[in-house]
Amino acid sequence: MSRIAYVNGAYVPQREASVNVEDRGYQFADGVYEVVYVLGGRLVDEDLHLARLERSLREIRISMPMTRPALVNVLHEVSRQNRITEGLIYMQVTRGVARRDHAFPKAPVKPALVVTARRTPPYPRDIDAWATTAITQPDQRWARCDIKSVGLLANVLAKQAAREQGAAEALLIDADGLVTEGASTSAWIVGRDSVLRTRPLSHAILPGCTRAALVTLLAEEGIAFEERAFTADELRDASEVFITSATSFVRPITALDGVAVGSGAPGPVTRKLFALFARHAQGSLANAA
Repeated sequence: MSRIAYVNGAYVPQREASVNVEDRGYQFADGVYEVVYVLGGRLVDEDLHLARLERSLREIRISMPMTRPALVNVLHEVSRQNRITEGLIYMQVTRGVARRDHAFPKAPVKPALVVTARRTPPYPRDIDAWATTAITQPDQRWARCDIKSVGLLANVLAKQAAREQGAAEALLIDADGLVTEGASTSAWIVGRDSVLRTRPLSHAILPGCTRAALVTLLAEEGIAFEERAFTADELRDASEVFITSATSFVRPITALDGVAVGSGAPGPVTRKLFALFARHAQGSLANAA
């Protein structure tokens, strides 16, 4: 069965889908995107992802291409036409098509919207099999990482460096020696003092939707944690490290730069949060579409 994409108002076979060569997303990375996990036909943390999309668009002064209810209908229709009950929905909004000029088009143009979907392997059930490794890399991204921009070259290079070293993720270190986040994930540690930590939100990191959902779950479960920047040394000395994202969920990092994290196996806090988020993703009423 051919995959179906939504492109600027039409559902078309993905192999035939195209955008204009003067789309500003193609020429300037002048756009934003979102990725939502589909599980059991539901869009996991749908409201969080759509709110972040709207925020990113506001920050770069692009209008929503349609109302939120209309966009939700498109997302579900793309999922339905691709027969996706478990997988990923990708949506991208750019400023639109205009003669190439760095400044915004003088005459308003319609934002461009593309939505695609694909199946993925089943949601992970075994945390030990789900555990992975990471490397550290300097954070060379722009100063507004809180915007989910399609301009991801620095992230691509960091992720490629990880792949070339046999790792799944690159954890980024800023010029002050502080961990920001992963190339495509939020970073968490359990320090040697047994405190669960993640960096506070700012322009330096993306406001992760899975991070936000997990923060809510922590509060509901009465699990203490600290939002504080931590150093690369604290990262390397942590007893547990894990990452979160729409596709990583809660994923243990058991080795960093080739050195075991803690015991070299998922720790008790990560195990608890892996199970907690799995329950949320697989059936929380808050996720109902």
